[in-house]
Amino acid sequence: MDGGINWFPGHMKKAVGIIGENLKLADAVIYVLDARAPAACINPEFEKILRDKPRLYALNKADLVDGGSVKAWLGYFRESGRACVPLNSATGTTGGVVKALKILLGEKLKRYSEKGVNKMLRMMVIGIPNSGKSTLINGLCGKKKTVTGDKPGVTKSKQWVRIADGFELLDTPGALSPRLDDQEAARDLCFIGSIKREIFDDAELALMLIERLVRIAPREFAARYGVSVSDAAPLDILREIAEKRGCVLRGGEVDTDRAAAAVLDDFRKTRIGRICLEQPGWKRAVQPPP
Repeated sequence: MDGGINWFPGHMKKAVGIIGENLKLADAVIYVLDARAPAACINPEFEKILRDKPRLYALNKADLVDGGSVKAWLGYFRESGRACVPLNSATGTTGGVVKALKILLGEKLKRYSEKGVNKMLRMMVIGIPNSGKSTLINGLCGKKKTVTGDKPGVTKSKQWVRIADGFELLDTPGALSPRLDDQEAARDLCFIGSIKREIFDDAELALMLIERLVRIAPREFAARYGVSVSDAAPLDILREIAEKRGCVLRGGEVDTDRAAAAVLDDFRKTRIGRICLEQPGWKRAVQPPP
């Protein structure tokens, strides 16, 4: 990844366009964030076009991080006046979303009720690739109406789907910012799988992940691999992991590529622990829009 991470193919530009074109049709926005890196998931391109549109932040995959981090991020958004709910849409625990939407749009619902109007309210679901937008919608629908996958870029076009409680949802393709100026944020998006693996080298990314985990979760990391992390360089740690895992090439050379892929997979599947890469008090925690 020499020279930094850059990722904005044509379909992502189209996704931003879809959101802009259909925003006027939506009463509110459900903004899906990955709980492992909430700040990195906030796309500046979205913020430019959303403006004062009511929004509900959905802290998805909350089961993949520790409870203290979930609580900290919920407090961060709510203290800034933003509605936010935790969810694990993969297991269907999405009931809090509808309840939060009713609170968010309470005034509008009250006006319609006073006029005797039974109007369907439309929600636009947005987020970066692989954040769980389609899975959330499927959970709310109670049946599979959108296409889901475990890799970024699955949703390619707009789909309005109706759910119970008088809501209709629009699933939109995930989109990253056209310029990932914050390279730490870009790396976090790589770590959690929101940027396709084809554009980066596993070994180099794993070294950066090791460096991060040794800093923020040293005990969990050392316990997982049985290695010493005190004053050790990431490459030395990766080599030791390769040796302990039997990742050896012909001639006895350690296979750091295999070990790197294992470390990345271990992190994404919480084998190292339920780890949040960011905390609200850190310098890169972005302030939600007013």
